Amino acid sequence: MNRRTFLLGSIWCSTLFLRLRAGAFASGRRPNVILIMTDNHGAWTLGCYGNPDIKTPHIDRLAQEGIRFTQAFSSNAVCSPTRATYLTGLIPSQHGVHCYLGGNEAQMGPNAYSTIEEFRTLPEILAGQGYICGLTGKWHLGKNMHPQEGFSYWITMPHGHTSTFYNAKVIEDGKVRTEPEYLTDLWTKHAIKFIEKNKDRSFFLFLPYNGPYGLGSSLNKPARNRHAAYYADKDLPSFPREAMHPWLRANKQFLNNVNAMRRFACELSAVDDGVGQVMETLKTLGLDDDTLVIFAGDQGWAGGQNGIWGMGDHTRPLHAFDSTMRIPLIFRHRGVIPPDGESDLMVSNYDLLPTVLSYLSLADEMPSEPKLPGRDYSPVLKGRDLGLEWDNVVFYEFENVRAIRTTEWKYVERYPDGPLELYDLINDSGERFNLYGQPKQVSIQKKLRTKLYQFFSRYADPKYDLWHGGKSKTHLLSARQ
Repeated sequence: MNRRTFLLGSIWCSTLFLRLRAGAFASGRRPNVILIMTDNHGAWTLGCYGNPDIKTPHIDRLAQEGIRFTQAFSSNAVCSPTRATYLTGLIPSQHGVHCYLGGNEAQMGPNAYSTIEEFRTLPEILAGQGYICGLTGKWHLGKNMHPQEGFSYWITMPHGHTSTFYNAKVIEDGKVRTEPEYLTDLWTKHAIKFIEKNKDRSFFLFLPYNGPYGLGSSLNKPARNRHAAYYADKDLPSFPREAMHPWLRANKQFLNNVNAMRRFACELSAVDDGVGQVMETLKTLGLDDDTLVIFAGDQGWAGGQNGIWGMGDHTRPLHAFDSTMRIPLIFRHRGVIPPDGESDLMVSNYDLLPTVLSYLSLADEMPSEPKLPGRDYSPVLKGRDLGLEWDNVVFYEFENVRAIRTTEWKYVERYPDGPLELYDLINDSGERFNLYGQPKQVSIQKKLRTKLYQFFSRYADPKYDLWHGGKSKTHLLSARQ
């Protein structure tokens, strides 16, 4: 946390203390929570993270009115595992969702089931505390036809991938239908409907857009939304132009393809429109002071970094570059979270559940089994500098790949026989030079490996620990290298 943010936070904490003594939130109830999630989205694509090419004024304003985390990471590379982690606070080797759910896996049909039903989840906990919980957008965690995990309002997709944003299949009221409206706008419309319907009670809204996406067959089609004309002639130099990485296996046709870049930008700007409409709804209804808004990506996404287009599952071997790990993360709660904040704490998506529960004064509802690996950074949201209290390290796993990342180093190991990687992130932030096995780095390599093994030894459930004979609830990509 920089000095300016700390000073502002100190002033804000004094103001907040007086507010809490006077009766806290305007409504006299626990704040609403809106979790807005994007699909396959790196932080580098947003204006508030330094992107000059893509229009995201509403997300940028969200950051200006709250706190932006500059070092936020996902613990996995693909959709279903990361969503499971956000909602359970558990890592894949605890919740068992190691890869994305395919079309015939758990989502639809007579054998469908929620892949996280055995755990206490964030929406379940909040529902138990009197919150009304709504989902409008991409679920991708199983048993899609009917509300799951404490949700009562439910409109979603029958699958997880996106092949089109128009005339797509959606699930509403327990039925599958074709939706002619642009999907991004549909999710926003239902989010607003949910907020308006429940404005007089505490609510939790999960708004997981299936955009910007930036993958697969949808990219072969020209953009049709309201931003298409603006981006039609843009060169978008913020997208790196690099030689193809030898590991890249999928999405090769999109690397250095400006039409694919423009399509991604169009979809992201449309998501930004939705964020703006949700925020305007809160303002109109007088809910700004009573609503915690969280904006996050499910996992990172490369648009050319390291010569890769896509995520960690689009290379062989599966990779753990920062592009697949880094995510946007913003919190905004007017009158409680100081505006124009910035934190450089290293945080992971497995930290979100304990942080949100603590922020809501619901720490007593924290699940005790399995043991949560996550940490509570809620004091930072209210302006406190955690300083030496915080260990700047995050962990990552994607099937046969595990990694530990600190501010200075990243160590990557693949079970059972490599390759192994070590990067000096201070002098090689682009992860170009693998230092594994170099004599000068033997000590740091050993230290990181020990810490990596200690983490998974402490938290991994033998039932789902792939490195020690455990199983996955989904298919595995690493088994088909």
